[in-house]
Amino acid sequence: SHRTQFCTYSPIFTDESKTASRVGCGVVFDQNVFSRRLNASCSVSTAELMAIWFALEKVFTLPENTFCIYSDSLSALETLAHPQTSTHPISSEILCLLARLKAIDCEILSCWTPSHVGIHGNELTDTVAKSASIDLNHPLPYADIKKFLLISVHSLWQESWDQQIHNKLHSIQPLLKLRPVVPVRMLDVKLNRLRIGHTRLTHKYLLFGERCPACTTCHVNLTVHHILVECPVFSNHRSRFFSSVSLNIRDLVEERPHQHIFAFLKAIGIFNFL
Repeated sequence: SHRTQFCTYSPIFTDESKTASRVGCGVVFDQNVFSRRLNASCSVSTAELMAIWFALEKVFTLPENTFCIYSDSLSALETLAHPQTSTHPISSEILCLLARLKAIDCEILSCWTPSHVGIHGNELTDTVAKSASIDLNHPLPYADIKKFLLISVHSLWQESWDQQIHNKLHSIQPLLKLRPVVPVRMLDVKLNRLRIGHTRLTHKYLLFGERCPACTTCHVNLTVHHILVECPVFSNHRSRFFSSVSLNIRDLVEERPHQHIFAFLKAIGIFNFL
């Protein structure tokens, strides 16, 4: 087995734990257990590397000079195996520690171990990482800070958007996220005008100081919603293109618009007036 082959190397198990509210890392030597709580904004990759960094710092305090670090993070080990392609600041610090340890004749090997397969050291490290209560004061990588800020700002934006229940676009796009772009810009522009309910046909009157246009059949204000889902004049067209006469506007112009929406608009003669 691996441990038989490398029995002269003291095993060191490392692991990380990340939940919505806390991040921790753990290190287990033969009879010693260490854990530290990390900044809650740490990414998983940062926490995995911090566990290895923390383990190497502890190696300086030990009498042995041959160690094998076991981690279930293949990405962290690959980062250390190819330092020339890594841009993570923690990996650079780890490489510096490895160089210092090599200078004092300390040999460090690394080995990947699959997680949750009953390896005692792995299971124990996972447990102590989850229960970490002592803070590890270490600067947070800028990439993690940027990601945290983006998520926080987006969350605030979503909270504000959730209050805009009378906004026409809100009913179509309640969740704020990137939408796929229609390859043809002209069609993408027309689709976005339908989503916000502002088209030349329905809102040109504002520019010319005219009266709001009305549906000549229903005698109500002419709106995108009325044209797409309400007006009985276009019922046959809805049945033909959408296979239904009972529709919700979100079904037609949501994130991925109905495949026949533009054909429908051309058939009822308003495509060029959007």
